[in-house]
Amino acid sequence: MSQFIPERLDARGISLASRIPVSNTVAASPALAAETTICTITVPSNLQVFQSVIIEGQAAWTQGTSATAYTLKIRQTDTSGTTIYSSGLIAAAAGVLVNAGVMGIDASPAAGQVYVLTLTVAAGAATSTVSAATLAATVV
Repeated sequence: MSQFIPERLDARGISLASRIPVSNTVAASPALAAETTICTITVPSNLQVFQSVIIEGQAAWTQGTSATAYTLKIRQTDTSGTTIYSSGLIAAAAGVLVNAGVMGIDASPAAGQVYVLTLTVAAGAATSTVSAATLAATVV
């Protein structure tokens, strides 16, 4: 192996796959006005966190019957876990296709932390249909 240290370093030969877990699996669609986990990821427990974990979520869904608004959240663990980010209540009529995203930062994550993307549809009288969901975490 060469003792030479190149003058220019870049990331072409570095795989960041383990530091950026991603899921595109739709876990469920919210029935009525219940907060529902629509996507989940787990950060590998053997990674050292130097600063924080940046979590990004994106979802597309059709608002259910009578729906008036929605809230998209990133939480730790499950629907009762610590909220990392909440969109707040955003108006959207029933039957409308919504495409929204959220991003949050967890400054003190646990090893093997689980993150969930949740959706609550306000005043929904029927199931809202989630057609796509993505959740990604970048361990920094």
